[in-house]
Amino acid sequence: MDVPTVTIDQIPDDAHLVDVREADEWAAGHAERAQHLPLTELTARLDELPADDEVYLICRSGGRSARAAAWLNQNGFSAVNVAGGMGEWQERGLPLVGEGGSPYVM
Repeated sequence: MDVPTVTIDQIPDDAHLVDVREADEWAAGHAERAQHLPLTELTARLDELPADDEVYLICRSGGRSARAAAWLNQNGFSAVNVAGGMGEWQERGLPLVGEGGSPYVM
């Protein structure tokens, strides 16, 4: 199954961004506007996702978010994978926050 995929540059400014990485990865640095919903908890927390809006899924490199997007699309959601993930985000120097919302410094 083909999974809709965008690059980081193609994420709309008003997109609902969901980070599916684990808690330690999230704490180390994430996009400020992202919702944290680890892949391992996705099925149990579906009610936290908007039912009528497209969601953009991101992980470290794009593998977990692609699996999550495929599963969500098969289950009635509109989901898009973000290619390159947070690794690409970081390489581009895009803003990150660490645990507690403080600016993340490499």
